[in-house]
Amino acid sequence: MNQTARRIGRSLALVLPVVLVLSGTLAVTSVPWAGPHSDTQLLTASAADVSVPAKPRSPEDLLREKLLTELEQKDPGVALTHLQRAVEQSPSLSPHCMSIARELGAAAVRVYGPTEAQSYSRPVCDTSFAGGVAGAS
Repeated sequence: MNQTARRIGRSLALVLPVVLVLSGTLAVTSVPWAGPHSDTQLLTASAADVSVPAKPRSPEDLLREKLLTELEQKDPGVALTHLQRAVEQSPSLSPHCMSIARELGAAAVRVYGPTEAQSYSRPVCDTSFAGGVAGAS
């Protein structure tokens, strides 16, 4: 028991002064001794100043945003045509076609109303557009 206490005491006797000197040095360097007009600046953490890099968006998310914008600016028929062409040109988008078409249907109901939105329905992606219209009505 005495040997254990001695080892702990020796370890503290060696480590404690080093920790105190380092913490004191850091404390002194962070104090603005020269006042507010000093040439040196302190580094501060601020959430407002931090720029967070944007996450890369997937091709289907980019297509979805583009088609929703087209739907609002033009009409759902144009958006559905572009969806069909995009899936034909890039088959990797086909697993997302139904969900995009459903979202287009729901957005068409919000913009044009259920009756007019249903008039644009066509068999793109297994009539998912019509399902989106029906689900949003």
